[in-house]
Formats: sequence, C-alpha cells, structure tokens
Amino acid sequence: MRIARWMHDGHVGEGFVIDDRVIAFDDGTSVTEILARGLEGARDAHELVLHQLRESDAAALPLADVALLAPLVPASIRDFVTFEEHVEGVSAGVEGKSHVAPEWYEAPTFYFTNPHTVHAPGQELRPPVTERLDFELELAAIIGAAPAVGESNLTVADAASVIFGYTIMNDWSARDLQAREMQVRLGPAKGKDFGTVLGPWIVTADEFEQYLDDEGFLQLRAEVRVNGVLLGEDLIANMGWPFPELVAYASRNSRVVPGDVLGSGTVGNGGCLGELWGRNQGLTPPPLKEGDVVAMSIEGIGDLVNRVGATQAAPELPPARIRTRQRHRTHRGTV
Repeated sequence: MRIARWMHDGHVGEGFVIDDRVIAFDDGTSVTEILARGLEGARDAHELVLHQLRESDAAALPLADVALLAPLVPASIRDFVTFEEHVEGVSAGVEGKSHVAPEWYEAPTFYFTNPHTVHAPGQELRPPVTERLDFELELAAIIGAAPAVGESNLTVADAASVIFGYTIMNDWSARDLQAREMQVRLGPAKGKDFGTVLGPWIVTADEFEQYLDDEGFLQLRAEVRVNGVLLGEDLIANMGWPFPELVAYASRNSRVVPGDVLGSGTVGNGGCLGELWGRNQGLTPPPLKEGDVVAMSIEGIGDLVNRVGATQAAPELPPARIRTRQRHRTHRGTV
C-alpha cells in the first residue's frame, strides 16, 4: 500500500495511491488517524477504497493532477547516523583523517530535528545563508499502532511490529553553520532544522518483506543525483543496525508513538556532499547552489525531487555579552 497527502484545487487530500491515481480515505480520515490504527486498520481502509473503485472511479484523481505534500505530519523526527562509510568520509573532512569513534559502534546515535519545517516533494528549498549547502539521502521508518507502541524499552521484536512503513528522507544541511555550532558540543541545530523533505509517499512495511535478508537488513538500492549526475549510490543494508534495533533503542527509557519518523542517517558512498568533501579533501563536488535539482530514489518507494531556491536571510542577532558574574544586584530594582 502507498499512502500519501496531496493538494488539489486548494484542498488537502489524504489517502491511497493506486497505480497512477490517488483516492481519499473514506469519511475524511487523515494519515495521522490511519497511523493510529496501524497496519490492520490501513488494510481495512484499503479494502474500502478498492470496493469504492470497483463501484465507481469518480472519486479518484490522476496522480499527475495533484501536488504531493509530505506524506504525514510527523509527531517527531529522530535522525540516526548508522552508515559507517558515511562517518568515515565526514570525519576525514572535519578531522583531516578518516576516523570512526569507538563509541559509534556501541549504540545507534541520533538527534531530534524539526517536525515543523518538513518540505513536500517538489517544493523549492529556501535555505539559510550558507556557503556549504548539502543534501543527505536517507530511508525513514514511520511508526504506527501495534500492541507495544507507546511503551518504554521495547524488545527488537516488538519494535519491528510498530514499523508501519517507509519513505525517503532528505535531511538538508548547512555544513558551515553545523560546524560552528557543534564546536559548542551541542547540536546540530540551525545547520539542520530549516528543512527536511519526506516523500513521495509512505509504502507500508509489508511491501518490503521480500527485501529483508537473514539479519533483518533491507536490501534496497538507494541513489542520489544532482542535476542529473549520479553522485551517490548504496544499499540500505549497509546500515550498522537494522531498523527494528533503531526503534528499540529510541524507546529506551522513552517512547515511540504513531507518527514518529526515524531516519536511517545518510547512506555511504556519496549519500551527501560532506562525505565526498572529506574523501576528496576539498569542496569537490561543489556545494549546492540556487537552481540545483536534487533527485533521490530508493528501490521499492520511488523518487524524491527538489530544487534549491534562493537563500533566505534572517535578522541579525548580537553575539554573547561577557558578563561580570556578580551574584548580587548593585541597584534597587522595581518590584
């Protein structure tokens, strides 16, 4: 099953993609509500839509006539870093040599990014002022309802049961902003939170069973092109941990709930420019610029294409003021 959100004639539609058409869920149901019902609920909704199509296709719209939106409104977005090859390349740019910290192997590290700046497939990016704009090709898991969802400390088996489906994720990055703020040992923050693209739709987890290997890794091919030139290609199976283990780790002393998004982290072998800059010891290929078109594809899902627009300057803020660190007021204030 493919699940999408779209805009048509000024109205938002939410439903299934069936062949080359879209058809809305019955009774105005939303993707958020479908995720809260889980895969069984989605199958029931799918049967209703198929029955409706057999009776009449009047409610269906050609896919070519709608503008796709992000396929869900995320409850949260966790972004992992699970590809060893990506870490090797990026560290070569940051540290001058390829290095993977021993701590990387101990647990699947992630950060939270901004669910309020999710972009749609085809939407033009308006990046901050940056000299090093980058893309990041990722596969993202979407959480849906299952008996264990919302509980803490899930087992790997229970974690697998709450994975509703998958979509493509582009984690846009301003590498110069990211490098500065991470010197403070926190972040990434403004180097990342201006835009993440999800799409073109959610493909339910049952569609990927044929791609699972004996260890639970997804044998899916992933590619990224800039202006038609192939820059990166990898197998999702090169992750250090399969997705159920990422979900289980995310739930440690915490919770995952329907609508949560968990990104795989950037694939290796050119999944982002930052890795290539590290390996090439220079800005080759060049950073993204206005007019560049980034096209991502992941087997079993489809294509995600976005264009880089003009930068968007923000009002200036002053730097930190160095304070006296006195501990008591030197004048009487108004109470």
